[in-house]
Amino acid sequence: MSIDGDYFEPALSRAQEHALAWLESVPDRPIGPRRNVADLSADFAGPLQAGPLDPSEVIDELARLVEPGLMAMPSGRFYGWVIGGTLPAALAADCLVSAWDQNSAMRYATPATAAIEETAARWLIDLFGFPADCGVGSTTGATMANFVGLACGREKVLADVGYDLNAHGLTGAPRITVIVGAERHASVDLALRYLALGTPVVVEADEQGRMDARSLDTALQSVGGPVIVCLQAGNLHSGAFDPFEEAISLAHEHGAWVHIDGAFGLWAGISERLGGLAKGMTLADS
Repeated sequence: MSIDGDYFEPALSRAQEHALAWLESVPDRPIGPRRNVADLSADFAGPLQAGPLDPSEVIDELARLVEPGLMAMPSGRFYGWVIGGTLPAALAADCLVSAWDQNSAMRYATPATAAIEETAARWLIDLFGFPADCGVGSTTGATMANFVGLACGREKVLADVGYDLNAHGLTGAPRITVIVGAERHASVDLALRYLALGTPVVVEADEQGRMDARSLDTALQSVGGPVIVCLQAGNLHSGAFDPFEEAISLAHEHGAWVHIDGAFGLWAGISERLGGLAKGMTLADS
């Protein structure tokens, strides 16, 4: 069927009203949700209706049932994780993206979204001072970002020893040793499991969570074959950064691929005041 803008207007208007009401409540509302999962599941537990409902009614019911189970994450009083509120332009753009409803994986079918992604990639390379020929991709979050970087490392370190991963798969491949700090984020271990790289070798970290470079050196000297070293930009609890320059130099001396879990801390690299924390990050491989 063809799209009729008037058909969408009532539901979109109701959604806008509920969205604005939510945003207006954020500065003063309690941070935690008022109802738990069991209570909310009971609220939603009615049978699937036999026929369609008015779209505006669906939006009203959704807002009514969901609101007590929301956490005020956009609030300046929320300190649960390293996330924060959106910005007006970003929120409005998100609404536009939903309305445009593009299959953005299709470069030639959706050239506008491809151009936007390429522009964002170029801006990030410029901001961080990365080499101009860097490859950039957008992921769903930290776990998949680590997954992609470590997948690149997996292929490269195997190629360096003459093994074609794409042609032969992991079965029969040389064992890859992955070295991590004792205070790395759990998403690194999860990505390693997804990639079938097994349990990593753990080296010591100091009281702030920084990887100990001497322990890394010892670990590198004790292993053979393909190696990947995972470093961290911003410990989740302390904000501490691993010693990039020293650690990356040691890793590259042993032919290792170096991946940095940038999560939130990598952004310090664009700050005049905090940029020193990320010194050397551009030397990493991913």
